[in-house]
Amino acid sequence: MNIRIQEIWTDLYQELKKFISGKVKDIDTTEDILQDVFLKIQLNIHTLTDCTKLTSWVYQITRNTIADHYRKTTNLEVQIDGFDLAERDNEEPLYHSLNNCINQKINMLSDKYKQAILLTYLKDYSQIELAKKLNISYSGAKTRVQRGREKLKDLILNCPNVETDSKGNLSAYEAPKE
Repeated sequence: MNIRIQEIWTDLYQELKKFISGKVKDIDTTEDILQDVFLKIQLNIHTLTDCTKLTSWVYQITRNTIADHYRKTTNLEVQIDGFDLAERDNEEPLYHSLNNCINQKINMLSDKYKQAILLTYLKDYSQIELAKKLNISYSGAKTRVQRGREKLKDLILNCPNVETDSKGNLSAYEAPKE
């Protein structure tokens, strides 16, 4: 098979750059991914068995390289240490007790729900940003936040120090006796 990388570069460079920039939104990252794509093409061109499928083969490499980029840059660990759920000037002990209670309940959630809650409520991520960060679909992110919120609500409302109204909403909190 006599395919020159220079010809692929000339024919597909602008098209691939536009495709990548539509997925990445950062020109430097776009250029980095584009270089990675052409490096992979050069290293693996010998595996292409059908020249008529060159363009689809190149796009598959491009999609995989973009996915690799997001996997590498996604930091899935979210630290809850140092978060204060609601910043208040009032230093009342009851407030601190409730804050500690909520932090403990968040820590009881599974990692995927904990991440969704912390990133959306404490780091102010939109659900679209959450989906991109966790490399999941938007509907998956919405579901994860919704389920995490429900699980957290159940944990908090089932606490013996919490009172609820007739609709099941938090109405009172009493600090645990020490």
